[in-house]
Order: sequence, then structure tokens, then C-alpha cells
Amino acid sequence: MIFRKELGKANVASLVERKTRYAVLFRNNDRSSKHLMNRLIALLSPLPLSARRSITFDRGLEFNRWRDLRTGMGTEAWLSNRSSPVNPCNQ
Repeated sequence: MIFRKELGKANVASLVERKTRYAVLFRNNDRSSKHLMNRLIALLSPLPLSARRSITFDRGLEFNRWRDLRTGMGTEAWLSNRSSPVNPCNQ
């Protein structure tokens, strides 16, 4: 897939489980935070809670609705911090 601004808002979202390196990639047709969080909830909800306990995001604006994950499927969200390995969203 080729992503350029003039071709629209589509992108690829990737999730990687840290211990097993299990990866999930999916096409995301909209960069809005609401759309992305709804997609994550739809894709991850069928997994057992132990497999979706927490997610760490980078600092992209598309993750600003991280609170939706807790109410939507019981998953905690964290934002990465370049200077610190621990930085919870829910402080």
C-alpha cells in the first residue's frame, strides 16, 4: 500500500505483543481517533482479557481518545515517553 496525503487518510495500524512478538496489522481508512479506537475495540474485543490487558501508544494525535479502550473493552492505555519507559495515561 502506498500512503500519500493526496491519496486520502488511509494508513496501516500495527500492534505487537511484547513477549511473543505476535503482530496484528490492519488497514485504517481514517486517521481520526474515534475511528481508530472503534476499530481497535472491534478487533481486540474477541480476545481474552489477558491478551488485551494494556496497550502502549506513541504520541500520535490519533490516540487522544485512549480512554475509550477502558470503557469499550476493559483495556488500560499507556502513552510512550521518549525519556521514560513508564508513563501511564490514567494518572
